[in-house]
Amino acid sequence: MASESVLSQKKEVVEGLKEKLNGAVAGVLVDYKGITVEDDTKLRSELRQAGVEYAVVKNTLLRFAAKEVGYGALENSLEGSTALATSKEDPVAAARILSKFADASKGKFVVKAGFVDGGVIDAAKVNELGKLPSRDQLLSMLCSALNGNIRGLAVALNAIAEKKSEGEAAPAPAAE
Repeated sequence: MASESVLSQKKEVVEGLKEKLNGAVAGVLVDYKGITVEDDTKLRSELRQAGVEYAVVKNTLLRFAAKEVGYGALENSLEGSTALATSKEDPVAAARILSKFADASKGKFVVKAGFVDGGVIDAAKVNELGKLPSRDQLLSMLCSALNGNIRGLAVALNAIAEKKSEGEAAPAPAAE
């Protein structure tokens, strides 16, 4: 039977995982088996730069935490080696980075499942999410679209102003 201190430590880990899951806008579960230390270090660095937390987790403890926060459907993905990546701000950052890494690893690194907007998604949906542009790219696209409309309005207003000034500058016909 497990000692009281071990149970206490496990409860603390579960509480930490619950906080991580609740505080994230999105997360991804992966099977990291078979990647090199060098690749893992590069991956962790890229995730950190994107504001994504990444950690190896015990399936049993994550199962308890996931059930308590309403992500019980993740249970089917909690087999083998598991790492959890969560993002507090960007819902596509973890999916984008990990999907790209999984494609490059040729089967050694596998996306298992994920969650976004309070719901669990499968690996295929995580990969779809990973193909979306980042928040900054979307904002840039929006600004570009808005700027194009404003530029068009400015050109039209300028043309109207020029046409009016041409009409005023032309001499009035002499009255006979």
